[in-house]
Amino acid sequence: MVNAKAPKGSEGHLKSDIRHLTSKRLVIATHNSGKLAEMRELLAPHGIAATSAGELALAEPSENGMTFSENARIKATAAAAAAQLPALADDSGLVVEALDGAPGIQSARWAGPDRDFYRAMETIEQQLRLRGATTPERRRAHFVSALCLAWPDGHTEDFEARVGGTLVWPPRGDRGFGYDPMFLPDGQQRTFGEMSSAEKHGLPPRGKGLSHRARAFLKLAEACLERR
Repeated sequence: MVNAKAPKGSEGHLKSDIRHLTSKRLVIATHNSGKLAEMRELLAPHGIAATSAGELALAEPSENGMTFSENARIKATAAAAAAQLPALADDSGLVVEALDGAPGIQSARWAGPDRDFYRAMETIEQQLRLRGATTPERRRAHFVSALCLAWPDGHTEDFEARVGGTLVWPPRGDRGFGYDPMFLPDGQQRTFGEMSSAEKHGLPPRGKGLSHRARAFLKLAEACLERR
């Protein structure tokens, strides 16, 4: 198995053996409809037809990794092996400085089995208030997105990015998904929950990548994909 970082903007050394994706069919290793929609939008300019692990009724593997990258790799390799197609997985989450990095890789679990992210946001807000984190400088956070592109033979390519911001309360906006309504990215006046998908992603040529997922995807695309 070969794991590689993107050639620009990622941590680690530059690798010359990055594998290029030649297939126009891809499995997105998710059962999350919001994440699926975003990933399809990101892939659309590359002419790749994507189905999801949920649509294929693939089992969800146990995400027992210790990092976002490890969990993304678990999901991608499981989907690629089961579908016998290249698979793309994202593992992402919210890291809150005042909460010692929580919820972090547990971000989805904080929403419970019914994926109630408003309840999860309330929990974060309660924890912040218990710690006296009421001013913007005490409410710093960042989103992390780790992407893994895996092939059925076990080869993987890994990319990671983040975006910093401040947590607001009450949540603002009903767009996006997850913790988007309480996350105000640096340099912006609106939360991710108030932005359209085009604004949130900020993809070229109109932008340079705003969201954590868009930034990680730009690294992946530069290394492994061709524009249509």
